[in-house]
Amino acid sequence: MTSRNLGLTLALLLLAALPLHGHFLFVYIGPPAEGGRYAEVYFSELADAGDPRFTEKIAHTSLWLQTAPGQFEPLKVHKAHDRLRALVPATGHYAVIGHCQYGVLARPKQTPFLLRHFPKAIAGSPEEVNRLKACDKVPLEIVATVDGDTIRFAALKDGKPLPKVEFITVDDNLANVKLPGDADGKSSWKPPTPGKYSVYIAHTTKANGEAAGKKYEEIRDFATVAFDWPLQRTDADPEAVKLFQEAIAARAMWKDFPGFRADFVASLDGRRYTGVVNVNAKGAVEILHEDPAQAGADGGWVQEQLESIVLHRGARAGSSEPTQPVVRFADRKTDHPLGRLLIFDGGRFASSYRVKDKQLLVVNRVMGKQNMTLTVLDNDRNADGLFLPRSYTVQYRDGTTGELKRTETVQQRWQRVGVFDLPASHTVTVGTDSGLSVRGLALSKHELLKR
Repeated sequence: MTSRNLGLTLALLLLAALPLHGHFLFVYIGPPAEGGRYAEVYFSELADAGDPRFTEKIAHTSLWLQTAPGQFEPLKVHKAHDRLRALVPATGHYAVIGHCQYGVLARPKQTPFLLRHFPKAIAGSPEEVNRLKACDKVPLEIVATVDGDTIRFAALKDGKPLPKVEFITVDDNLANVKLPGDADGKSSWKPPTPGKYSVYIAHTTKANGEAAGKKYEEIRDFATVAFDWPLQRTDADPEAVKLFQEAIAARAMWKDFPGFRADFVASLDGRRYTGVVNVNAKGAVEILHEDPAQAGADGGWVQEQLESIVLHRGARAGSSEPTQPVVRFADRKTDHPLGRLLIFDGGRFASSYRVKDKQLLVVNRVMGKQNMTLTVLDNDRNADGLFLPRSYTVQYRDGTTGELKRTETVQQRWQRVGVFDLPASHTVTVGTDSGLSVRGLALSKHELLKR
């Protein structure tokens, strides 16, 4: 949902008075999506949709990732328009915690204070998250553990229990619940419904000092923790499964495929290759070059591209999707321009998809040391009203740093032969640090094979 952004003065007054609504620093671990999985830092009323007016003020925030108990790894933080972002593992169980010294705030006739924020987020199985340790890099922290349908909070100040602190929850609708802490700084809560939640606490210390040339008489610390509830899901959403299966069914596929032959002309960065391609009923691709000396000179590119096309049209064994996939909604956002984000469990890759108007418009996959995102730009409809890819992009990013390594733009055209849509042209433009590469494949004189 859209954050109810406030002006700077009002935001700071709200923070100082500790009301139910105000801007705080949150870090939230999102689902696997475009470019991988990210922890995102927001200065907002909840762990979603930051306020771009404050991005520069929080740009120096430090983040650490804890994947094993007590082991903290610094994350590389990038500044975006209204948030900070840091790449995290696509799968696993971990916590992300941050430190941001916002600065000294001084107003006439009020006590000048140093404002500090310590955001945190958790994700993964409750059993593994419960094993994680407090962080000695921050002076104020909320430690969250899960016990069945209850989440327990412990407030720590300099590693020790902070007694009688008040925990305040925030849900997607900015509704709050106040949870009194006991003498050991602990409280527990049963989230009423599945969703995204945040919790914050505050602590004020009387202390004289100076930061960035400004004097202060108090230190006001705020700690937050954000999480999805339940912490980990393995079940499917029936509506998400329906959307996914409708999109799969709306693709143009080769059913009872007899195979085909066609002449081809390939151009690889100015080098020309010609010959004949044979694709049998099982989807096996055979390339016969007109000049035998050209065999292998293209590095197998023609073979590779045609095998991919055949695979995605469903002609090869094992290419069909499972009849009952484990698919669920990754979030509650229904207004993304490219459609609902779906998490797909199973298979060789950590995958997510975006579906809109019965089309798979985005495919995200974690492939070893790289993350891939395929984004459909345009689809064609065939004579049966089913979708065929016309143009799309594929981005490959380093799985550790998130650095963009390669971008491919693909254009495809199709030739109707009988009841089958066969490839007519396939053009791939590849952009890397070394420059631009353009490769094309044109097929003609298509003939279906006899069964």
